Amino acid sequence: MTARADRADCLEPEVPPSPRDYAAAAQAKLDRSVWDYIAGGSGDEVTLREDRAAYDRYRLRPRALVDVSHCELSTTLLGRPVSFPVGIAPMAFHRLVHADGETATVRAAGAAGALTITSTFASKTLEETARAATGPLWLQVYVFRERKVTESLVRRAEAAGYRALVITVDTPRMARRERDLRNGFSLPSYVRPANLDEGQRAGLHHGRSGSSTLAEHAERHHDAAFTWEDLAWLRSLTSLPLVLKGVLTAQDARRAAELGVEGLIVSTHGGRQLDGAIPALDALPEVVEAVPDQCEVLVDGGIRRGTDVLKALALGARAVLVGRPVLWGLAVDGADGVERVLATLRAELEEAMALTGRPGLDTITRELLHRSADFPYHLTSNDKEMA
Repeated sequence: MTARADRADCLEPEVPPSPRDYAAAAQAKLDRSVWDYIAGGSGDEVTLREDRAAYDRYRLRPRALVDVSHCELSTTLLGRPVSFPVGIAPMAFHRLVHADGETATVRAAGAAGALTITSTFASKTLEETARAATGPLWLQVYVFRERKVTESLVRRAEAAGYRALVITVDTPRMARRERDLRNGFSLPSYVRPANLDEGQRAGLHHGRSGSSTLAEHAERHHDAAFTWEDLAWLRSLTSLPLVLKGVLTAQDARRAAELGVEGLIVSTHGGRQLDGAIPALDALPEVVEAVPDQCEVLVDGGIRRGTDVLKALALGARAVLVGRPVLWGLAVDGADGVERVLATLRAELEEAMALTGRPGLDTITRELLHRSADFPYHLTSNDKEMA
């Protein structure tokens, strides 16, 4: 499960790369099991496809004769400035696709002025990643059965300069991901969860057909008994803001706000957890409306173009988080590839703002959108693979 440099497709330098370009080049470069791990979802991958398709159900209603000689994209996230409302979602094991792993990703984000959320299951330590970062940095945290493991991660993150903790709440167990089961997915010897000790890493490198070492690891170590009442314990460990990732309903949003949570990420885990769950973009409006002045709300899943970012902002997101396209860029060209993915999204968002007559983020409202009664867009087989 290593990158196949002999099959890497070169992107034509004179043609601005699109997400589809990067996806095709990354797929050609990576071993099948690694590509399937990144690209795949759970079950029949209905939610994986619908996360993407939800954006195409909206059309834009541009306004004319607006001064768009300058469009302002900068904003803040939990009080920290970012150059545009796009960040990098937490994803495990970046070294699966590039030797520099998370340090390359975070360098690119810093150059773009973007937020990075680093995964508990990063293949570089959270301290290494923090040393390479020049932009805002949050840490995604799973709650483990051995609470001392989670407590150690929290304290290390605060000491290393992370600015928020992102608690994943949609993974009391790992959903059945059939691509990984067919491939008997396990980690290659050169990739490890660098933030965990040897005991916590056990079993991740010895796969067998019909099983996933990651799912087995989650079953052994994730705390399926973690509930709302336990958030007080997490709060007692740190003064860092808490963000809950994986919220899809107004009820959970309101409960989080009542408990003092500062941020929410509307997310289906990239279509990798409950298959058949409501797409993240469709869940976004009710979450935003439930906590209008209490929590900052972000969204991830299915974002591929600047117009997708614009639609999410119009539905109330403060920012969006991008996942798979970042790994595609990293696989193809390391930090430079990630930086180009982010630069493309920024340029496309600025263009979309100008062409719809929205010169500032505060002018992007739901009035911008028309939701199609019918869904005329049909996914091709290639679209489904890249979703």
